[in-house]
Order: sequence, then C-alpha cells, then structure tokens
Amino acid sequence: MKKAFCWFALAMAGCLIGQGLSTEAHAQDVPPTAPAAPTAPDVVTLKDGSIIYGEVIEMAGGVLQIKTAASPDNLMKVNWSDVAKLAVNHPIPFHLKEGSVIMGTATAGPNGTLNVQAEPLKGTLEVPMGSVTSMNPVVQPPVIYSGSVTGGYSQTTGNSHLRNASLLGDFVARSEQLRLSINGRYVYGDNSNTLIARNARGTIKLDFFLTKRFFWFASAYFEQDTFQDLKMRTALSTGPGYQFIERGDYSGILKDMTLYSEAGLSYFNEDFRIANDQSSPRGRLSLKLNWPILDDRITFYHYDELYPSLQNTKNYYLTMDNGVRFKIWDGFVSGFQVTTRYNSNPAAGTGDTDNMYLWTLGYGFDTTRKR
Repeated sequence: MKKAFCWFALAMAGCLIGQGLSTEAHAQDVPPTAPAAPTAPDVVTLKDGSIIYGEVIEMAGGVLQIKTAASPDNLMKVNWSDVAKLAVNHPIPFHLKEGSVIMGTATAGPNGTLNVQAEPLKGTLEVPMGSVTSMNPVVQPPVIYSGSVTGGYSQTTGNSHLRNASLLGDFVARSEQLRLSINGRYVYGDNSNTLIARNARGTIKLDFFLTKRFFWFASAYFEQDTFQDLKMRTALSTGPGYQFIERGDYSGILKDMTLYSEAGLSYFNEDFRIANDQSSPRGRLSLKLNWPILDDRITFYHYDELYPSLQNTKNYYLTMDNGVRFKIWDGFVSGFQVTTRYNSNPAAGTGDTDNMYLWTLGYGFDTTRKR
C-alpha cells in the first residue's frame, strides 16, 4: 500500500512539473503585449476662450475640479457656468436633472451640448450642459460618523507614589440636516492616595441645518471639579450657528478644514460644596476649528465656549481646548491637548484659571468617503 501511494505521489509531481514547463515554454513563444496607449487629456474650454488640459475629477455644487499636469496634487477649480465646451476622455458618471445617470465619455457638441458616449451601450446621447447637475461626485453615506477615544496614564512607585489618568472621547454623527456632537473628559490624580486632581466634563449638542450653512443648535454642558469647589456646573443653551468652512471648500492643504461658530442664549447654573450656589441667564459664544493635513496624518483643532453674564458683563466663564492629533497606524492616534478654563467669579478660596496638559493615545475613526 505504501509503495502504491509513493508511485502515485511521484506520478502527480511529474505531471505538475511537466505542466509548469509546458506553460513556461508556451509563454516564451508568445510575444509580449504592447503597452496600452496613454489616454488623451480632458479638455475644458472656458467662455473667455482659455483652455485647460488635464483630468476632470469631479463637478459638484456648480464647481468643476480638474487635475492638471502643472499641479497634479492640487485641483484647479472653475465654475461650471463659466465652461463653454468640455471633452472627457475617460468614463465617468454624468448625473442629470431628471435623476438619470449616464456612464461614459464625452465630446463637445454644438450650442452648449455634450455628446456623451454611453457605456456599455456604445450609443451617443446629446445632453445640454445645463442639464448636468454633477459629474463623478463622491457619494457619501446618509450619515457620516467620526470621533475618537484616547487616554493617558502615568504612575510612580518607591520614594514617591503618584498616579495620573485621563480619558477623553468625542463623537459626531452628521447627516444632511442634522449633526449630533458628544464630548466627554475625565481627569484624575493622586499623590500617596491623597487626591490632587479630579475633573469631569460632558457636552451634547444637536445642530439642525436650515440651509447648507445656517443651522440652529441646542446644547447641554455639564462639569464637575473637586478643586474648584464645584459639585456641578450646568449650561443649557440654544441659538443660531453658521458653517463658515466645510470640507471641500478649498483645495490643497485646506481641503479637509471645517470651521463654524455659534451665538445664543443660555441658562447657567453652578452648585458648590461650600460656596453659595448661583444661577443666571447668559449668552453663549462658541467657535470650533478642525484642520486635518497630510491626508489626516496630522490634525490641528480648537474648540471654545464662552458664557458671558447678561446681568454683569465682567462675569463670564470660558473653556477652551487646543490640540494636535497624530495618526500612528490605521485608526490608532496619539495627541497633545491643552485645556484652559477661566472663571471671572470663582468660588471663595479658589483661583480663576486652570490649565491641563494631556498626552494621550487611542483610536479614531471617520466614515467619510474619499477618493
């Protein structure tokens, strides 16, 4: 039985070797395939007579983006209304007003039309340029999620017994009309089991977009700090906001930047352990900047909230985060953040300014689709 199995194995090996040699010999007999001819550049002719050669990347929101040979990493942007003729030599989807989508190439037609060579039908359709709403747009999911969870920890033993820990998290869910933002932080420290730092903060905010840029927000802010004599600081706010910069507004290093601000009214309440509790109507001013660069490998961010009293302009509370986040590998990130809090009317026996410096390591995610 063993001999039969050995002969069978040797026969199979011989067949495989013979087949490989036959394939190799056949491959040597076949002449190599000639490389495909390079695709001709796309041609964009503007109404002022100027001509742009390059690759049409996208047309969305009335703006045509072209990658040119002079600046392949940066996109040239022109208004779609300024385009007189267009020739696209690589297949892309053309989205029309009536809702249909045609996949194909295009050449310039007469009287402001496009001759679209549809694939795979290989038929030619004459399409008015005014009926094209977008070309090759990046189709985003209905809801985009982004956020991160990071933390830091340090400890010493021996002659000193020191522990410091921090945990930070943020989450944003964005649809066309709504944006939900949640932010949390917890910081703890002790020295030989004696508490030296404990602070917790949480915010939740919902933005309802009335237009593409203008929105109305409702937010809640909660904070506790043992060394500010603070049991709970609460701010319930609402008001208008405006999205000044959205992703894609600019090209190059600014292409992923976002910036918005808010102004509204707030009910501000502080419960203290020893000092007298206080509450007042206040305003709320806020600014948030998020600036990823180098394909999100580095992200600078700034976020502040200012609560000025409507009864006494000298009385206000400010919280501000400034930081930078580094992408290490895949979704793993590291970051450094400075948090400043200023209370112009602190509880008796406490200072008006607190600064926290945090090195963190964690995980970040973003479901935004990119090219």
